[in-house]
Amino acid sequence: MFKLQENGTTVRTEILAGFTTFLTMVYVIVVNPAVLSSTGVPFDQVFIATIIGTVAGTLWMALCANYPIAIAPGMGLNAYFAFSVVGTHGNISYTTAFGAVFVAGIIFFILSLTPFREKLIEAIPDNLRSGITAGIGLFIAFIGLRSSGIIAADKTNLVRLGDLHSASAELALIGLAVTLICLALNMNGALFIGMIVTGLIAYFTGQLSFDKGFVSLPHMPQGLVVEHPLSAIANVFTHSLYAVVFSFLLVTIFDTTGTIVGVAKQAGLMKGKSLPRARRALLSDSIGTVAGSLFGTSPTSAYIESSSGVAAGGRTGLTTVVVAVLFIASAFFSPLVGAVAGLEAITSPALIIVGSLMIGSISDIKWSQIDEAFPAFLIILIMPLTGSISTGIALGFISYPILKIFKGKWREVHPFVYIFAVLFFIQLAFLQ
Repeated sequence: MFKLQENGTTVRTEILAGFTTFLTMVYVIVVNPAVLSSTGVPFDQVFIATIIGTVAGTLWMALCANYPIAIAPGMGLNAYFAFSVVGTHGNISYTTAFGAVFVAGIIFFILSLTPFREKLIEAIPDNLRSGITAGIGLFIAFIGLRSSGIIAADKTNLVRLGDLHSASAELALIGLAVTLICLALNMNGALFIGMIVTGLIAYFTGQLSFDKGFVSLPHMPQGLVVEHPLSAIANVFTHSLYAVVFSFLLVTIFDTTGTIVGVAKQAGLMKGKSLPRARRALLSDSIGTVAGSLFGTSPTSAYIESSSGVAAGGRTGLTTVVVAVLFIASAFFSPLVGAVAGLEAITSPALIIVGSLMIGSISDIKWSQIDEAFPAFLIILIMPLTGSISTGIALGFISYPILKIFKGKWREVHPFVYIFAVLFFIQLAFLQ
């Protein structure tokens, strides 16, 4: 089924690669519920929804596309959901916001069935894509610094250095140092190892306790969060969540596509410049997003951590079947994960480090060309300062065609970008 011989691999190698990928990305079942439960969603709900979205997208990738690339809720989009969508846009609830995720997933799924998704990817300027990735990186790193107490609010300067002698800040700094050392030593599962060491320190210093034990049967307090799909669609119009849906859609499209292509290149699975079974692979994140949103998690995306499994020899979907099985097994450890996620100092280092990895995309921006550089810079600057991914994207898309027009390069701009610029302008000017 997985064509192991044809891909030059064995069952043992694929299983080992699956374990490697799982260890490098298992932090998501701690960090994602920690972020999303801050909106009021029951922790157990988000925990199981995270696993459902991960397993649904990953198994599709494994069984239909036969690639060693895992799918899970994306970092950055969960922070955007929690801190920029819920409670804003007319004080919407998390159920309404999950409805917007569901709508984005449905649109995403439809686009993935057509050539439109590939055309849309080609239409967006490379510099704007790089700016979006870097901006999200700064955004989630800032959240990690703030939630751990390393950075605090300030009336005069908005932010200042927090109390580094506080238990939370000290624990987060130790966790950050441990995780960075593991990364420097190229250890598989560095983020996960960092959380384990930080958790042990927290336990022996009395900051972490396991009053509810370690293991329990999977439990979803609310069942389906999005019970009525038609109501979810209606709420997008009622609360003018067009920019929210578009932001989920846009970021996930580029994130997943870039990751899939990057990991496929590393694994030697590309055929020239084309990716075999590309459309099947591109359906995986939309399926994960739809499934996850129904139960209560933010959009899913392909995980770059899959490259660790490829480095361990993974070449087929058998690798990701192993990942999915391990995530299913982790569903029985909700009390353990809940206790760890409840202490932000343990999860904050992962957000900070993921942010540092994402900001590396700024090296791809053409800084010597103001018409290319400034829109990207605006995206990077606005996202963390406004706490809104969609606002950063909007200002980048509005400024880009304006500068191109006055530079006499208006023909270089794809018609889609002009359409997006007009839509974003209308949204900022009249629908805020």
